[in-house]
This record gives sequence, structure tokens and C-alpha cells, in this order.
Amino acid sequence: MTATASVARGADMPMQDHWRGRTRYTVFDSDHGDGARVAALIAAWRADPQRSQHLHIVALASDLKPGFHRIPQAEAGITLDLLAAPLESALAELNAHLDCIRLHAPVGSAFARPLARLTTLGARLNATGLDDAQRTALAAQGFVFENDDNAVFASRKPRLPVTPQPVRHALVLGAGLAGCALAARLCARGWQVTLIERHPEVALEASGNLAGIFMPLLSRDDNVPTRLTRAAYLYALRLWEQLGGVGQAFDGAACGVLQLARDADHAAVSRAIAVDNTVPSDFARWLESPAAEALLGLPAPDGGWLFPQGGWARPGSVCEALLASCGARLTRCFGAGDATLEREGDTWLARAPDGAVLATAPTAVLASGAGARRMALTADLPLQALRGQVTHLPPGAAPQLPLVLCREAYLTPSAQGVLCAGATYDLDADPALRASSQLENVTRLRALVSDPLAADDAPLAGRVGFRCVSPDRLPLVGRLPDVAAAGSTERLRDVPRHPGLYGLLGYASRGLIWAPLAAELLTAQLEGEPLPLEMTLVDALDPARFVLRARRGVRQPASSTGDL
Repeated sequence: MTATASVARGADMPMQDHWRGRTRYTVFDSDHGDGARVAALIAAWRADPQRSQHLHIVALASDLKPGFHRIPQAEAGITLDLLAAPLESALAELNAHLDCIRLHAPVGSAFARPLARLTTLGARLNATGLDDAQRTALAAQGFVFENDDNAVFASRKPRLPVTPQPVRHALVLGAGLAGCALAARLCARGWQVTLIERHPEVALEASGNLAGIFMPLLSRDDNVPTRLTRAAYLYALRLWEQLGGVGQAFDGAACGVLQLARDADHAAVSRAIAVDNTVPSDFARWLESPAAEALLGLPAPDGGWLFPQGGWARPGSVCEALLASCGARLTRCFGAGDATLEREGDTWLARAPDGAVLATAPTAVLASGAGARRMALTADLPLQALRGQVTHLPPGAAPQLPLVLCREAYLTPSAQGVLCAGATYDLDADPALRASSQLENVTRLRALVSDPLAADDAPLAGRVGFRCVSPDRLPLVGRLPDVAAAGSTERLRDVPRHPGLYGLLGYASRGLIWAPLAAELLTAQLEGEPLPLEMTLVDALDPARFVLRARRGVRQPASSTGDL
């Protein structure tokens, strides 16, 4: 039987007449298994000339690292999310509108309520292995059973609001990693994007370093920053592979990153993580001192974490690769100076410094890093610009390494004939290179490599950039709050927002990995698609979180304890 016939006749897949004529069709499967069912579904969708414009598949998978995983697809009309979580908790964290549901021998009946919350009227349910108590629980939530295994959702309870079909035209301010990644994800969904940049080229501010590092974060309690960083890191790796690969589509190398332990106590915590979390070796591998030293060729007295898929990339080349994927849907408006935004009716206008209108669109996104602090619409957000000076060293001034080495400092392999070391965290606004910052970098580098350095006499060389940082060191992704109108609001969903205005800000030192997932998350929000992250993590990135924290007098630490 062909895949198309299987869809038409089999009860375990949506009928073709159910997705026809729809803009979007979302299928939930509680067991991804070996992927054969998903592959057959995609094949049937492709074969149907009257298919929905977009097919979104959400499936539970047991062989992935914990959390939600968006798997980029070569075809823009298909989205695949794999959720590594138990059924009930996955449903509780999911934000989606489900049109077709496939359940496989679920456990208990507590899943019925969160499932019904996500289900659209008229959605079809096919289930195997249900008992009487589970059917009763599902029926109580509005599922009307046609037989033991099949039901239609007909609840009269209020449903989650569906996002209206957007006008797919956006202004994006800022052509660094944040803005370029968003332009790529929006254009992939059919949006027209006007990318406005104050400079004549991409990545001339915080994204302009010769080499940025990409690596995940580990912690004993697998806290929110760790989970977010892991999701961002894994999505970035998958997206870059789709673009053509690190070192192929853009400058860089997936050479691995070795993060040395700070001391014996830090090493003990790391060993506990390696044992307790059963971290997969392809993601992170703890190396005791002999193994670390053999890999590095330098002393590593307390061992370290090896991130085999980590490495370095030149952010500017990543930006160009992302923009190259946009095609004709992208309009570049570069060299625009410090553009401002103003609302006129249902439209945002971007104005040049002389007042001339650069472009208009119903949606505007601020992705301008520290530059957003100068705009009236975002002046109340608690963003800080931290000066970072990177030191450029000639190859003979430091050890030639097979991978990126980091601890309090970092050292990259040669990037365009230069070793990059750094970077400082300064509170001043001095854009010029200075000898004291280079001395700080070299001093920390000397401690990192435990080796005499010729860098002590290296000429002053490097680059200064200003990271955009939030109080909790997490990005701001989503609709921007209208702080002046917030009043006594106590819930994120009730914080008033500027209509049609969004932010991608606060990437700090992790722009390479934050940018792809944050752009995908914002695009999904704009499109009304299932979100690629757990709602707990989405809320942790909501720009309005600081409105509530300010009202409650919450002082947010830079990061949770136990992070490595």
C-alpha cells in the first residue's frame, strides 16, 4: 500500500480531506518510534496536490536529550518538533493547536485535560491501547468516540485563541546575528523583510569579531539557563548543517571546545554532573587530567569538559550565509544611520536621522543589540552594554591548539591567521583598544595554558565590541512591553504590549547560538505555529518578565548556582 493510500484508509493517520484547504495542519503523535510513521505522513502530504500549505508534526521521542527539539527541514512547508519528555509534562509545556492526534498506549488519564486544552474543534483522535478510564476521561473533556479507538473533538469550552493570519511583511532593525537570523527564518515562511542597518555592512558591532565560540552550558540542577542554552546550541548545529555546515557555508570549524575545570572543587562538581546526568558523549564528555592533557598537549591538572560538536565561527560570515538563504524576499537598507520607529495607524515607520521614511510594515522587530537602549520604545528595558576587548595574537605568540580552549578566558585556533584571546567585561564605553585590557587578556591566557607566552610582547591588536546584556543574562525574545501602561499587572499574559513590536535583544556572549533558536521562536509566535520551546522556557525569555520583577522587587542573579 502506498503512503497516500495508507493515509486515506488507515486510522493511524489524518485523512487527506481533513487537511485540504487549510493554511496549517498540526499532527501530534505520542510515539515517534523509528520515524517511519512520520516519514509516511510527510510523503502523503507531499503527494496530495490539495494539501494544507503547512504541515507541522509534533511527536514524542525517547532517544534525544531532554526538552523540545525543532528539527529543521529542507522543505519550508514542513516543520518537525520532537519532544523528549513524558506525555503529560510534554502536553503541559506545549503551545500548539492540534488538528490530529495519535496516542499509543498512554499511561494513566491525567493527560486528557492538557491534551484537550491544545485541541482544535473538529480535531481527530486515533488511539491504541486505551482503557475504559482513559476513554471516560477523554470524553469528559469533549472527545466524542465513534468507536473504541477513534474520536472527534467537540468541546464547548473556550479554546485557546488562534493567531490571525499575519500580513507577512516586517521591518527588522539590526543586521548582526540576531537580525540576520530572523530575516532568514521569516523569509523561509514567505515573509517580505526589510533589514535596516546603521552601518554599510553586516556585523560591524557586537557580531563583528573574527571568531565567536559555540558551546553549551552544564549545571548540576539542569536549570533554566542550562536548558535554554542546550536547546539553542542543538538547534544552531542543526540549522548550520542545513545551510551547508560549519567551515563550508561560513568561516569556522567544529573542532571541539575544551573547558578546563577551575580547580579541584570544580572538577568534583563536574564529575558529579557526568555521573548524575548521564550526559551523552557526543554532547559533552568529562576528561580527567591525563586524557585532557593528551588531547591538548598542555597541562590540565584538574581535567575538563570536552564538547565535541563545539567550535568557533566568524559571526559576520554566518550573517552573510543567513542572508544568502533569504533570496528575493529580503530588502537590504544598509548605511541608514540611527533609524527610529514610530507607529502610524496599523503600520510601523522606520525613519532615517533626517526624518525620511526608510520603510514601512505592520510588524517591526528590534534586533539592534546595545543600540536598542537609545530608542524611546525600549529605554525602560534593563539592558546594559558591556565592553569586550578581544586580543589578536600572531600564531607564534601562543600555543597552536587543535580546538578551542576556555576557562576564565578563551583561546581559538588560527582564524584568518590570527589567534583570538579574550575577552574583557568592562563597564565603560571606551571604543578604543587599550593596553590595560590586552594585559588582562594575556594574563588570563597565561593562567589558562600554564605555559610561558610570547604574547607578553605582542603589539596592541584586537577589537572592541559592546555586548547587550540583561540582568539575568538571558535574551529578550517576543512582544515588547509597554512599560508606561503596565499598571499593577501581575501576570505575563496581562502585561500590555506595543502593537506589532517585537524584540530580539540581550544575547550577551552567546549570540552565535542564541540567534537561530530565538529567531525561530519569534517567527513561530508571529505565525501562530507550535512553539519550539517549553512554555516555561518561552516565559523565561519574555521581555515583559522585567516589568513583573521590577514591581515585585525581585533582584535577579547573573546566573543560577551550579553552572559551569
